[in-house]
Amino acid sequence: MTKVDRSQLSVIGIIIVILIAGNLRSPITSLSPVLSEIMTKLGLSNFQGSLLTSIPLLVFAGGSVLVSRIGAKIRIQYTLGLSLILLILGLYLRVYGSVSMLYIGSFLIGIGICIGNVMTPAYIKQVFPDKIGLMTGVFSVTMNLFAALAAGYSIAIGEWTQLGWRGSLGIWIIWSIPALLVLSIELFLSKKRSDESKSNKILEGKFNAFRSKQAWYISIFMGIQSLVYFCVIAMLPTVLIDYGMDKGETGFVLLAFQLVMAPVMFICPVIASKMKEQQSLIYLAGALMVGGIGLLTIFKTQYIYFTAVMIGTSTGLAFSLSILFFSLKSRTTDGTIKVSGQAQSIGYLIAALGPPVFGVLHDWDSSWNTSFYFLIVMAVILTFSGLGAAKARFVEDY
Repeated sequence: MTKVDRSQLSVIGIIIVILIAGNLRSPITSLSPVLSEIMTKLGLSNFQGSLLTSIPLLVFAGGSVLVSRIGAKIRIQYTLGLSLILLILGLYLRVYGSVSMLYIGSFLIGIGICIGNVMTPAYIKQVFPDKIGLMTGVFSVTMNLFAALAAGYSIAIGEWTQLGWRGSLGIWIIWSIPALLVLSIELFLSKKRSDESKSNKILEGKFNAFRSKQAWYISIFMGIQSLVYFCVIAMLPTVLIDYGMDKGETGFVLLAFQLVMAPVMFICPVIASKMKEQQSLIYLAGALMVGGIGLLTIFKTQYIYFTAVMIGTSTGLAFSLSILFFSLKSRTTDGTIKVSGQAQSIGYLIAALGPPVFGVLHDWDSSWNTSFYFLIVMAVILTFSGLGAAKARFVEDY
């Protein structure tokens, strides 16, 4: 391949990572702000409304391992293309207008994002083997930036398009279609390569991620960091209002929490990829998480923005490390796919339990203290599992 060809494919690869990352959270986070409008317009019960949020998460938990097994046998670009096609179809059906299409669309969106979640780290490892840390940072930041934008501007987009909730949710097709087009361009260009059969096919090995202790450490670490993140996003505004904070100000606290994550998620993978072991970063993430939750428990709203920065930094560190471990701790692309599938399946299952347990503990102790003690225990478990995940070894060997 010529230098020009390599340069072209590298630039296209970067664009693909950015475009796909922008599709992996925005269809979900754009839903919450307009959920009440959907329920009113379509006459849904609270249970029916909650399913719209739960369906994609259940698909992630139940489908990630299956995706990894299928994806290990197929060219990565084809699986990513299928991901985008399902996502585009799901986004269209979700705003079609009927209740049945709403749920079918949500299910297809869940499958599409599930495939993208599992396969994108493997794509990064295959296309950017020497820049895994940098591209993982780009991937993480883009995914979470679009998640925040989708949540923050969902209602405004509905008003701007004059389509209400349909405009808020359907507009993300505009981001999915270019991703599919650019991926198609890469496929067309790569077909000209004489070494295509060597570089683009994934040889499935006998490696079983569920028999690897290292893979389990990564999976538990992934799950706990997701649990803490979802508990903060779902419950912190309610907690702060209960502590006496104005409802409007809780949004600024969440904004501070989200904003501080972006630079951390970009810088952390770059630094971590150059380290033989990443235990120091694990200790930092665990200490900030325990310290931030502890400050919130003791001082409530007194140092809330400092607390938000501490927790945001810790979750940003933990998230970017968990994604990086998929590729950094595997010898092969096949290993990356399989550990990604296992970690995300187990991780989202653990994460789904977080907010309900947090809420149930509040029913038992109305002060919220027990709920925060639960998160502190989770942060300790995160630290221990992270220390195991960060050791200089590969999932295929342990």
